[in-house]
Amino acid sequence: MTKLKCGERRRRATKRGIPQIRQIGEPELDLYQAVFELIDMRSFSNLWYWMALAVMWSTVSHWVLGVPYDMVLRARRHGGQAAADLEDMVRININRILYIADISGVWILGFASFVLTLLAILGFAYWVEFAQAVFFLAFPMSIVALMSLRTARRIRAEQASGEMLYRGMARHRFWTQVVGMISIFVTAMWGMAQNYGLGVFG
Repeated sequence: MTKLKCGERRRRATKRGIPQIRQIGEPELDLYQAVFELIDMRSFSNLWYWMALAVMWSTVSHWVLGVPYDMVLRARRHGGQAAADLEDMVRININRILYIADISGVWILGFASFVLTLLAILGFAYWVEFAQAVFFLAFPMSIVALMSLRTARRIRAEQASGEMLYRGMARHRFWTQVVGMISIFVTAMWGMAQNYGLGVFG
């Protein structure tokens, strides 16, 4: 009973703006509060969201069609076995991408469209900030996925190898980075507007 009264007094004091004083014997950390401070549903004021955004675009720009870009640089610089390894990896990944697109492409497109539409409605019609944050991650990635499919089809159609393959991979990486920069800029502007309007801490 005493704990319930202490908790009620703390809630009332918080609403009035009175600093909270921990009572003797009261636990120092509320697990429920700690979890929701760590996983903040208002994502634009959460450091973890911006870390995830940076890591996502760093990873996507490094892996071109599922191949690490340092392999492309090494193949262009040294040739020989490095070039052969790169062409084998590109061929394997392209075959996999196109196989998935041919077998399940329509289903994947339909499901992705449904999810993006749902996020857009929740985020920008009902103003659910978590949905907005996920949309700013998922929508640019869908553009990158379509670009990867287009590049894969072009490389297979042209039977690209050697310098032609290197240029195609570099071109795809460049446009991926362009999409990433635009995405980060738009997300940052939107996030700042949200934080400015709502306040960073509540």
